[in-house]
Amino acid sequence: MNGLILINKPKGYTSHDIVGIVRKTIGIKKVGHTGTLDPNATGVLPVLIGEATKASKYLIEHNKTYIATLKLGNSTSTGDQEGEIIEEKDVPEIDKGKITDVLNSFKGKQTQIPPIYSAIKVNGKKLYEYARENKEVEIKPREIEIINIKLIDFNKDIIIFEVECSIGTYIRTLCEDIAKKLGTVGYMKELERTKVNNFTIDNALGIDNLNKEFIENNIISLEELFNDNEKIELDDKKLELFLNGVQLTYNLKDEVYRVYNNNCFVGLGIINNNLLKRDIIII
Repeated sequence: MNGLILINKPKGYTSHDIVGIVRKTIGIKKVGHTGTLDPNATGVLPVLIGEATKASKYLIEHNKTYIATLKLGNSTSTGDQEGEIIEEKDVPEIDKGKITDVLNSFKGKQTQIPPIYSAIKVNGKKLYEYARENKEVEIKPREIEIINIKLIDFNKDIIIFEVECSIGTYIRTLCEDIAKKLGTVGYMKELERTKVNNFTIDNALGIDNLNKEFIENNIISLEELFNDNEKIELDDKKLELFLNGVQLTYNLKDEVYRVYNNNCFVGLGIINNNLLKRDIIII
């Protein structure tokens, strides 16, 4: 079994928990996920199975879409509802127009300082480890992009918004920054990931009734995952060379290609400087 399934991760489960559930259900050790979701976040978690786990390097860069609930008036140590309240501040009078203007101000490329309670490593140590030890550490800003952001609903001290963003964007930090621009403080109360690239929550599987047959019937094959990539057909002789690691000459652009033999999908190959080499093989 090689491919990807979409899981609708419920609250209270880590991304690693979901991988363990899938691994146990299908009896295959090679299972991994792309794009960690915090335990209290819900939504789309792509899970790779078998040889498709090697494709995570291509899928990890995909943009993601979230629906976030921002609570105004309090800030917490972790930036979400799990932390202790560390500051309280009055919420000024705001209306739909003001909120929309503030949200729109975040569109585009920018830098963002990740939260101290995150798994980013500094000097070989995760940031949340520094936080737990009450040790100061320099956190360097990272380049991110907010592709789209829009207001869904608001009521007094609650703002619900949808955001499409690049890899590396922390919605907890975005919530705090939005609150600051509105003249108060805030934290991320709820978070649901609704889309990863073209994978939507509508097609994600719940874990309550997960079984091997259900996964087999809903798996997205490696071939389907790379359906937009061009294909290369190899004859039997070239296939043997390709599988043995010999680089083949092709005057094509540098890219990942679907590789076939007798119209049967073999796997993926990469062309670099007019040379095709094997990448992910499933036969």
